[in-house]
Amino acid sequence: MHSILKNLLILLFTVIAFENSKAQTIPSTRSGKIFFTNSAVTVNKIATEDNLQKTILTNKTNLFISVFLAKTLSSSLHDLAPALSLDSLSKIGNYQFSFLVDDHLIYQTNLIPGAPRALQQQTETEWNKPLIDNQNEGAWWSQSAWNRFMFNGGDQALTEGTHIFKLLIRPYIKVPDLKIGNIIAQGQLELLVKRKPDVNVSDIKLSEIKSYPDLTPSEDSFDHNSIKKLKAYIDADVFRHVTSVVALKKGKILLEEYFNGSSRDSLHDVRSVGKSFASTLTGMAIRDGYIKSVEQTLGDFYQVKDFQQYSGAKQRVKLKELMTMSSRFDGDDDDPNSPGNEENMYPTDNWVKFALDLPLDTVKYDHQWHYFTTGVMLLGSTLDQVIPGGLDKYADNKLFKPLNITNYKWQYMPQKAPSTAGGIRMNALDFAKYGQLYANKGRWKGKQILPEAWVNESLSHQIPITEKPGEYYGYLFWNKIYRSGGKIQEAYYCSGNGGNKIYIFKDLDLVVVITATAYGNGYAHRQADQIIEEYILPAIL
Repeated sequence: MHSILKNLLILLFTVIAFENSKAQTIPSTRSGKIFFTNSAVTVNKIATEDNLQKTILTNKTNLFISVFLAKTLSSSLHDLAPALSLDSLSKIGNYQFSFLVDDHLIYQTNLIPGAPRALQQQTETEWNKPLIDNQNEGAWWSQSAWNRFMFNGGDQALTEGTHIFKLLIRPYIKVPDLKIGNIIAQGQLELLVKRKPDVNVSDIKLSEIKSYPDLTPSEDSFDHNSIKKLKAYIDADVFRHVTSVVALKKGKILLEEYFNGSSRDSLHDVRSVGKSFASTLTGMAIRDGYIKSVEQTLGDFYQVKDFQQYSGAKQRVKLKELMTMSSRFDGDDDDPNSPGNEENMYPTDNWVKFALDLPLDTVKYDHQWHYFTTGVMLLGSTLDQVIPGGLDKYADNKLFKPLNITNYKWQYMPQKAPSTAGGIRMNALDFAKYGQLYANKGRWKGKQILPEAWVNESLSHQIPITEKPGEYYGYLFWNKIYRSGGKIQEAYYCSGNGGNKIYIFKDLDLVVVITATAYGNGYAHRQADQIIEEYILPAIL
């Protein structure tokens, strides 16, 4: 009886909410308008005079919107599909944002259903959200929409000077064809864009280069003005959340600059840069006889039949496929709906079981590249179980001590093994040493720390990167061509969320480390490459 009553109450609440969502609110003079402010406001207390008519847009400007609707979003979606239920509307529809600069449509995006949440769609007619919030980047779906706009033309459209920015909001549904409603809110703002500061290089000083264990200052020349301008741009947030830029030329310190509160001693969270360390340790484990070769399969190390979704094909997955991200596991970190997406792994209490329970998809994945963090974690777990004493002690003795790296921190998986999914922390110069080890073909201070054949195999075009023509993947190293001054330079590199990089340039005897904390932001990797092509390479070449 209790469950029947509970279900009736839920049904009654749903009907009332649906009827409320259809009901039009009493239109006010603000209905259909978007107000702009430089900070968050309580939307029902905002005064008309608080609405900005113009503002200066620098790299440190915050910009918030207050949206006033004549009726709820659910009501507008209901107009597009009157036969659909309340729950159905929230699953197939949302806001469409259109970004215009000087009356030209620059970018249009249909927000993914679910953000804002269904209850907000059904009840809210007024809301305030950030487009830009420099102190809390990536916190809201509205910020993601702005970042996509900037990535897809906004950055080019908002040149230095005065522009008229407009934002239009419409409802949309996909049933399955796309249906778009009329404009339900709009606003415009005059922007005086000043994102590139005036730089007087004579007022800027580069940091003095001092010796570091196993590294000495370089005497090679470079264009100091180019690096001074880069330094000014990082300080002014033209390049955002960068914490260090370090370059080694011929194994010596050429550049060393720190930003945003970091220093030579800071341990940087470089996220997936740590994946490359799994490749290094695999090569060492093969050299030392703990693993026979990269052709060994999961069946050599695990009782695969004891896990879910068993198949002979899963048992035959090779270590090489985990290192080249080309296994047939149904896991893709770029697909939020993928069962093997890394975000599904982290909450579990046994990451290895999570990995080995995953199904294979031999139709979608025919040994082509797809970004699969869980597979790299599984590789590290395999190393941890076959190496006496575990992976962390082995890494310390065989890799870090020979490189004179003494201050670092692993992140650990629930099974207490170091997480090769990413997240190892050390300072920028120690990361540069790691890159230099590869530039030296595995040698350090006259000793062969890593087999040269393994270095060559790791830094090779093992597999094309899907949907990135001309880019390749080695053994947990990325590869692409950079262009500067009419010349091309090939680099292998480690890469991590936030814009973290270790670049190893093939023909320049040059290693560059960039650390940053722009986690989850679409500009992070693009700005690191821009720093390389527009400042570092021109300065050195």
